[in-house]
Amino acid sequence: MVTFGGWGRRGAGAGEQGATTKSVGDAAEERALEHLLRQGLTLVARNYRLAGGPRARGAEIDLILRDGDGTLVFVEVRARADGRAGGAAASITGLKQRRIVRAAQHYLMRLPQCPPCRFDVVAIEGERLEWLRAAFDAGGA
Repeated sequence: MVTFGGWGRRGAGAGEQGATTKSVGDAAEERALEHLLRQGLTLVARNYRLAGGPRARGAEIDLILRDGDGTLVFVEVRARADGRAGGAAASITGLKQRRIVRAAQHYLMRLPQCPPCRFDVVAIEGERLEWLRAAFDAGGA
């Protein structure tokens, strides 16, 4: 069975605590959010997703925060048991980046004016948490 910090993973056998992939992801997002709040960012939204249609599939932003300088920060959180297969950060493919950018563009259309923005990643591998600021940009996705 694959475990994430003591959590079981759905599809890999019955977890010790009956955890699902969603509960593992939720716990990782909570851990990432706590870390970012301690760094001075403020929460704007969680789990922002585009509604409807096949093109919206996977177009979700885990966390949206505001940095102290006013920058709007779109955060993707990834958790892996360890660094095998490239690790958590490497699992964010170009397709996933494009989906995040599309969701961010949709979110920004709702605002009266567009603030400075960046795309961060919080990669959690076992007990290790790494915050990658400006991990990718809208043009490169």
